[in-house]
Amino acid sequence: MRKFIGYLSAFFAIVLSLFHLYTGAKGSFDPWTQRVIHLGLGFVITFFTYPMMKGKKINILDILLALISIAAGLYVIIYMDAIIDRSGMPNKWDVFFGVVTIILVLEMTRRVIGLPLVIVSLVFLLYAYFGKYFPEPLAHRGYDFERISAHMYTTLEGIYGVPIGVSASYVILFVIYGAFLEATKTGDFFINIANSIAGKAQGGPAKVAVISSALFGTISGSAVANVVSTGTYTIPLMKRTGYKSHFAAAVEAVASSGGQLMPPVMGAAAFVISEMTGVSYLKICLAATIPAILYYVGVFVAVHMEAKRIGLKGLSAEEVPPFWGTLKSQGYLALSAGVLIYFLAIKLTSPSFAVFWAIVASLILSAIKKDTRLNFKTFLKALEIGAKGSISVIAACACAGIVVGVVTLTGLGLKFSSAILALAHGNVYLTLIYTMIASLILGMGLPTTAAYIICAILAVPALTNLGINPLGAHLFVFYFAIISAITPPVALAAYAAAGIADTDPMKTGFTACRIGLASFIVP
Repeated sequence: MRKFIGYLSAFFAIVLSLFHLYTGAKGSFDPWTQRVIHLGLGFVITFFTYPMMKGKKINILDILLALISIAAGLYVIIYMDAIIDRSGMPNKWDVFFGVVTIILVLEMTRRVIGLPLVIVSLVFLLYAYFGKYFPEPLAHRGYDFERISAHMYTTLEGIYGVPIGVSASYVILFVIYGAFLEATKTGDFFINIANSIAGKAQGGPAKVAVISSALFGTISGSAVANVVSTGTYTIPLMKRTGYKSHFAAAVEAVASSGGQLMPPVMGAAAFVISEMTGVSYLKICLAATIPAILYYVGVFVAVHMEAKRIGLKGLSAEEVPPFWGTLKSQGYLALSAGVLIYFLAIKLTSPSFAVFWAIVASLILSAIKKDTRLNFKTFLKALEIGAKGSISVIAACACAGIVVGVVTLTGLGLKFSSAILALAHGNVYLTLIYTMIASLILGMGLPTTAAYIICAILAVPALTNLGINPLGAHLFVFYFAIISAITPPVALAAYAAAGIADTDPMKTGFTACRIGLASFIVP
């Protein structure tokens, strides 16, 4: 039974990847169809992959949840026209499947990401229902059970809103691209080239971590994924050459978090910024380039000063691969990123079309040498890993859609931004500081995408009302949503790195803040 469930999980993951490769090449379906299929398959993969309790097996209840999620998706697709026609006047089945879908989203998020985002979403749902009992300026008339569930399920302003739309149209393809780069050993090239550049320098291993994380961040777009991919190599290397465990973990956490700022593949939230501002993804990449460079320069300097303070040396010549030799033997693997940039910057295509051809290029390039060539089995495995790697983004975007739905239903965004402006007395710098604090607090324990979306819909209006450029305001919030991954008491990237280094997560988080001090000033 367990083996059969594993096959089902892999099958649906491959179907999800193939569906998005098709839409990447041919163009997306209408918003409803694209998003419902995307989330529906995400539900099924989740319930076949993540058991209800850690350490337990997938059971009959998980299978039942998967079947219910299919039914909820089919209901929307089959009765889509009728649902749209009676928008605002839901029938009993709209309400029923709305409640079911909200529960499925919360359960999916709990399994994949954890309780913090679930709790935040529940608080917002309670706010929507009990609005009349809240003090001014947060009070509103309150909405009944039917209206809330229908708004979340039968409109494009709730669960099937912009966040899941971005995930379904763009983000998952970049995650699949990352899976193919890993399968073709492009990640090894990034580590080797970073080692050849900085390995011999004073405190070389930490500098290797910074450079490799920056390079890997150009294709990863996820702090925790970046930590896991590069940290398993760099953290033990740093510890072996004299860095304390908590410092090694902190360096990796800070360096990996900045990867979400690195073009051409920034974090999933960058695509949400594009949707919310109407600015092309290419322009967002260009706008983020200088902050990304400054971020890594600050981290690099902090690492160098620490190495100098405690008198650490670099790696021996035998441990460092030759730069030109590495470039000649493995450099061709990174050329697919050039294809991505070509389609984005020269051909000005959509990100989904550009990344589709980058995936094709990575397959062609990998065939040059036998040790990187994919056979049919490894090709299918890359499709599976790509789809399963996107589940955390799907869960975060679907759950963030609940928050967005409450904000659009209640007008909370305007109320919150008015409160910030009143607190800051209209002062731009105070408003920026309050927004920064709100972004760091709301981002604790949340994935960057969810943290950014929540902060953007609540705080960005306050910044734009003071005349700040909308793109600048969104990038400001995005930046501090990223930094929240290294900010205690709940710092996801620091916790992941601490696990690899076998050290205290809290100490790692505070050390990461010290190393990344310059990053708090960059914006």
